[in-house]
Amino acid sequence: MFSVLHGGSALPLGLSLAFALLLGVVHGITPDEHTWPITFSYAVGSYSVRGGLVVGAVFALAFTLQRAVLSELAYLGLSRVLASPSVNNPVYVAVGVAMAIAGYVALRRGREHAAGDAPRPFVSPGMAAVHGLVAGFGVGAYALVLYTVLAPSMPGPALGFLPGLLFGIGTLLVQAPAGALFGYYMRRLQLPERSIQSIAARSAGETLLYGGFAFALVGIVGILWPQAVAWSLPTHIAIPNLSSINVGLILVVFVVLGIGFSSVFFGIRRERALLVRS
Repeated sequence: MFSVLHGGSALPLGLSLAFALLLGVVHGITPDEHTWPITFSYAVGSYSVRGGLVVGAVFALAFTLQRAVLSELAYLGLSRVLASPSVNNPVYVAVGVAMAIAGYVALRRGREHAAGDAPRPFVSPGMAAVHGLVAGFGVGAYALVLYTVLAPSMPGPALGFLPGLLFGIGTLLVQAPAGALFGYYMRRLQLPERSIQSIAARSAGETLLYGGFAFALVGIVGILWPQAVAWSLPTHIAIPNLSSINVGLILVVFVVLGIGFSSVFFGIRRERALLVRS
């Protein structure tokens, strides 16, 4: 299917829209640097099924709105500009700065909570929405198909936004349940409520803060030295985001596994040690 689309073969309207939805679902499942690190961070910080579902949905809805607008612009003739890979590096910087700010706020509120101050949410749906709007500007294999094939194939300007809308809804169908799952994991920790809150604040804060630094650093390097971040090693898996090992995939692994899960793991050990001492 991807080869047919890249070859320029047009699909009937119904199939184009169905493919846009399917493309969004696959995008939500595969390790994308503009979805999983953000959903994980906010969902862990919410430390509840409902909270994780809300932040995952808010992030994906903002992403959906942004993709629908860009899909319409692509139909109107801006596909070449929107699909330019050079957009990625400034987006990395913008996403990184937003992540770092949110991480700082989460860590500060965690310290306030530990000091006995009135608890406030460690992460907010509003920041998740900002992330969704900013992250939607990232360009990858999915965006290329959306902007250069699906959006321009719409029969008129009144429908130009539909591929982006359905693509975003497909992503939402994965990212919202994923946020709920991460929140559920935090609730299942066999620890007192205050310990869970401490782990949530610190893990969300560290993932967002240090992950944000990583995103911004990659973006700055890419702006100054594009060749340093443009490499890829093929994996021969015919699925975007899995077809090669590249900077984007490394960012996902580093932020979610290297920072996120390790922060949760060491947070659990730390809280259990404190409970034993007390």
